[in-house]
Amino acid sequence: MNTNNTKNTFAIVLVAILSSVITLFGYHMIRGNEEKGKPGNSDSSYTEEMGQLADSFGQDKNVVLTSLTTADGYPDFTEAASRSVDGVVHVKTKTISQQQYINPFDFFFGFGDRMPAQPREQVGFGSGVIISKDGYIITNNHVVENATEVSVTLNDNREFTAKVVGTDRMSDIALLKIEGDEFPYLTFGNSDALQVGEWVLAVGNPFNLTSTVTAGIVSAKNRGNVMGGSLGIQSFIQIDAAVNPGNSGGALVNTRGELVGINTAIYSQTGNFAGYAFAVPISIAGKIAADLKEYGTVQRAMLGIQVPNIENIRREDPERARELSQIKGVLVEDFSDRSAAKTAGIQKGDILTAINNVPIRNFAELQSQLNRYRPGDKISVAVDRNGNKRSFTVELKNDEGSTEITRKKDAVSALGATFKPVSEERKRLLGISSGLEVESVDNKGLFRKEGINKGFIILRMNNQPVNNPGDVESIVAATRTREDKVVLVAGFYPNGRTQYIAIDLSQE
Repeated sequence: MNTNNTKNTFAIVLVAILSSVITLFGYHMIRGNEEKGKPGNSDSSYTEEMGQLADSFGQDKNVVLTSLTTADGYPDFTEAASRSVDGVVHVKTKTISQQQYINPFDFFFGFGDRMPAQPREQVGFGSGVIISKDGYIITNNHVVENATEVSVTLNDNREFTAKVVGTDRMSDIALLKIEGDEFPYLTFGNSDALQVGEWVLAVGNPFNLTSTVTAGIVSAKNRGNVMGGSLGIQSFIQIDAAVNPGNSGGALVNTRGELVGINTAIYSQTGNFAGYAFAVPISIAGKIAADLKEYGTVQRAMLGIQVPNIENIRREDPERARELSQIKGVLVEDFSDRSAAKTAGIQKGDILTAINNVPIRNFAELQSQLNRYRPGDKISVAVDRNGNKRSFTVELKNDEGSTEITRKKDAVSALGATFKPVSEERKRLLGISSGLEVESVDNKGLFRKEGINKGFIILRMNNQPVNNPGDVESIVAATRTREDKVVLVAGFYPNGRTQYIAIDLSQE
């Protein structure tokens, strides 16, 4: 055999072997990286915290949802969108509003008497996200606030009556429940791992157009002063995906199809999308939903510190405001009563720089971290004290200064009364179409305080007919979410005149 031919053959075989080795090495590297990115792996961005939230709702953390790219290398949203639309529902609400009318003749002659308030049914719409196979749904509080009836429609057109498990006005998050099993749901992603510039999808029902998917990028994280700072949450995800009225309560998902936020607000002078939209991170929304499910109310952990209001300072001392805005951390200006931070040894003038080794650069990031914990949890707080690094263990407290978990009170316990239905025969004799009799009254309850005693027959509460204790419970629960928190009771004692009595639930 020719020596040159032998050398050429050997070279070709050697190149082929090296190519195979490189190909196999590259394949295993890619597979390894993919495996690291899957939920449930130790190197995954799927944190222990999100795992605990997923466990609260029985989610399968090991489901691989989508591929990230097409064969050409472009972002692939098809699988994420396909899965998301099945887990997002259309929410329909009915509310009763009262309108007072001025008698035009009395007004013309100078009396201006107002006619009795007339109830009017209003219908509202929004979106929600199924987060468990047994039918728990996250939405916005403003979608279901004051609702007397809530129904949801799935992507397959099945319709269910939903129970409002709990609401939280500060975060604008509410938790609903529909009866059934094996519902399609969205698994929790890690909103902390989102990067500015990362692709996301907004899924909801804008303008009653069901199962609508829009795409955009994460424009900013930990965005504060949304809606004038009126919400208690000041760490929103800002996105540029098109979000319009009806999207509220819908899903913000990443390209893996994981739920990373609840779409909540838009910034617009017209009421429609103008390039800015905001979502509550699922790290916060999920914890609030878990609290509402387990305790009936949100467990808020407090450090008990006061920080400078830079916007107020800027009007009086711009130079001081400029100095404060350059601080990388949160300056402790003072303490609230029974402060957890002060008890732990933190002092005025300290700069908080990290919570459990997570860097804190501003108040929004501090709040974002604290929203993950409950009273009684112990956290490590890193501070900068005059250039020296210190670390303190702080046991967080609730807003009452204790470490106790609080639970939602029974909706009607504050009224201090028990009730019994009025029979249809008795309704006929009394000439009424609705009614519920007060069976007993507690001396310390709100009913006794306002003069409602045993034997009083309730006709309506907030202009809604009342026939059983469940009606009272639902009306009182809805009233608690309103700003005025007042229930107007219309009723009478047999052979007496109809009375209208206002019950202020804020006194409970």
